[in-house]
Formats: sequence, C-alpha cells, structure tokens
Amino acid sequence: MRISELAERAGVSTRTLRYYEARGLLSAPRAANGYRVYDDADLEVVRQIRTLQGSGFGLEETRPFVECLRAGHPRGDSCPDSLDVYRRKLTEIDTLMEKLRAVRAEVSERLLRSAPEPKCHLGGSP
Repeated sequence: MRISELAERAGVSTRTLRYYEARGLLSAPRAANGYRVYDDADLEVVRQIRTLQGSGFGLEETRPFVECLRAGHPRGDSCPDSLDVYRRKLTEIDTLMEKLRAVRAEVSERLLRSAPEPKCHLGGSP
C-alpha cells in the first residue's frame, strides 16, 4: 500500500508516517516509481505506536515494541525489552501520582485556610 493509504487506515497524517520513518521506527522499500510501499505489518507498527502514545508513552519509548513486532512476534509487548518499558512507565506513573497527591493535599489545605469565616447572626435579622 502507498503512504496515503497507510495514513488513512492508521488514522494519521502522511507527515506523521514520514516522521516515524525519519526516526527509524518505520521503514518502507521504494517501488520502481519511487513511492514508498507498506504492508499490513507496517500498519500494525503504526497502530502500536499510536496506542502507546495514547497511553502516555513517548515516541522513543515505543521503539522496543516496534522492534518486537519487526522480529516477528505477534504482539509488540511480548519481548523482554518491551516489558522493561512497561515497568519503567509504571514506576514513572506511581511517582507522578505521589507528587499529585502531595500537591492536592497542599491545595486542599490552602483552601481550608483561605475560606472566609461564615458570618454568625445572633438574634433576629442580619
């Protein structure tokens, strides 16, 4: 398939595909007319990259998953290097969650300290 078809099927732009190619994550032989020629394996690579990026993985973090697919594995996360990336990402997420909990506690405390005192009305009318 040509680059425009791959882009359409993967839901990305041709510019994105060229960027992946420039970063070494995607490669395609050229036809006699100079057009890039992609196959279904390339579509799976792009889908893997997009899925991981949608989950917060950086482009470079997708490389072990791409390499795993290119090595002929049915899934990009069935190789040890991919599993290592998952472990590192979980550690990163846990660290961020702890930081966010601390920030939330601080903001909550500031809100409680800053809230105006309710006006007390003694007797009848204000």
